[in-house]
Amino acid sequence: MLMQMIGTPVMRVICFLFLYNGMQVSGTSGCLKEYSDADSFACVCNKDHCDDFPEVILKDGHFQQIVSSKLAHRFEPFEGPISEAPVPGNPIININLENTLQTMKGFGGAFTDSTGINIADLSKAMQEKLLRSYFSPTGIEYTMGKIIIASSDYSKRIYSYNEVEGDMELKHFALAPEDYSYKLPFITRALAMSKRPLLLFGVPWSPPTWMRETDLSKGEGGIKREMWKVWADYIVKFVKSYESEGISLWGLSAQDEAMLRSPWHGDGCKWNATDMRDWIKTSLGPALEAAGFGGLQLMVLDHDRDGLPWYPNTILDDPDAYKYVDGIGIHWYEDETTGPEALDAMHEHYPEKFILYTESSIGGNAPALGSWKNAERFSRNIIEDVNHWTVGWLEWNMVLDMQGGPNWANRSADAPILVKKEEDTFYKQPLFYAMGHFSKYVTDGDVRVSYSIAPSVAGIEVTTFLKPSGEVVVVLMNTSEDEHSITIKDNKGSVLNLNLESRSLNTVLYKPVAKKTKM
Repeated sequence: MLMQMIGTPVMRVICFLFLYNGMQVSGTSGCLKEYSDADSFACVCNKDHCDDFPEVILKDGHFQQIVSSKLAHRFEPFEGPISEAPVPGNPIININLENTLQTMKGFGGAFTDSTGINIADLSKAMQEKLLRSYFSPTGIEYTMGKIIIASSDYSKRIYSYNEVEGDMELKHFALAPEDYSYKLPFITRALAMSKRPLLLFGVPWSPPTWMRETDLSKGEGGIKREMWKVWADYIVKFVKSYESEGISLWGLSAQDEAMLRSPWHGDGCKWNATDMRDWIKTSLGPALEAAGFGGLQLMVLDHDRDGLPWYPNTILDDPDAYKYVDGIGIHWYEDETTGPEALDAMHEHYPEKFILYTESSIGGNAPALGSWKNAERFSRNIIEDVNHWTVGWLEWNMVLDMQGGPNWANRSADAPILVKKEEDTFYKQPLFYAMGHFSKYVTDGDVRVSYSIAPSVAGIEVTTFLKPSGEVVVVLMNTSEDEHSITIKDNKGSVLNLNLESRSLNTVLYKPVAKKTKM
């Protein structure tokens, strides 16, 4: 009877809450809660306390359910038995483990200048806690990282690696102070603490002023055609420079936001699809191959869904450009006006080219400390994108300050981690745990598998994966205000009966149990 009571949301809260220095700490993960004006809470990390997430150990015949919720939990683990029969009346999620779909690459975020600036504002001990929260086995274990080539809108200034006009041989090319202060040191530390491969890719925002059609601070221009080759050489120089610092790249994007919206005043570069096609096949692709970097995974578009499939198709329809391109980068900023059918269309045209969400951010206002609504926005988008052929998903700034900066553009955005430097403290937003429900459990090499749910339940969203080890990962989100009892059933005979708390994220892990045959 007691175990049945503990299974209810109210009793879970009672059983897993205790006091830490006068503040509430939730469950074994140890979230030190801080409430603000938002609809939930953030978790505080200070010199005395920071929550972590030990490895999940699966027992034979049991499943693990990791729960984060608006009401109470952050990465709370619960265990249950694998059953032989569904609870009568439960909606059933039927998983077909034999219908394998795309192979995943992973989840992560960007090493922007703003991210590095905020990490550097912390003491060495707190820097270690923050980096471990993202990259170590006791953190959410990001496996992808985006590196900005020179500045972006989340830098304190606009800069390039060579502003010596006419230097066609790039003799004056040099990494910037920002690389040595805010990017390289933290990438190096992340690599050292990660037990999983960290797939890093570089993304250019803008060529130097003298290569552009307009001044560097007036971002609405493109690149001069006569600069195509030297711009390709510049990107190769970046790859070589980072390699000389001990950081090898997995991939490159040809251009951040290649369709560049107007008005835009800052570092950016507009490419029409035909010019991008011709630059890749005549300049960038050959330059990378000649330098020994032909194995880097090259992405095109790196902009919103409304560029699908026409922009990448313009490039991929040309055999000479096709051979250099491995994938399509996508940003989420037009997802509310362009449906996921665009992802399906892209996959249908070129199923052998991967689709990767390379940037997603909630901007426009100062961060809302403790916003569960924002966590649901991230999670809903990830589930939708993955269910429409995306192989991974990266958020934008991993770390910002309490005002959502700093940056030269006076922009403000939310981030999974916010730093309060005057107190040598940082906050893990609900966004952080939303990312972790995917990044920690769905990794490079896992395969999405198909599922169906009957009857459908309003507010429940699902995506399902199979690991090479044979373990199954199911991510479920309940956006309704009601708790739901639900059953997961696979075609090997495993049956899992579980509860989904109201407004909750759940990652379920289990090893399939074969059906028993009657003698």
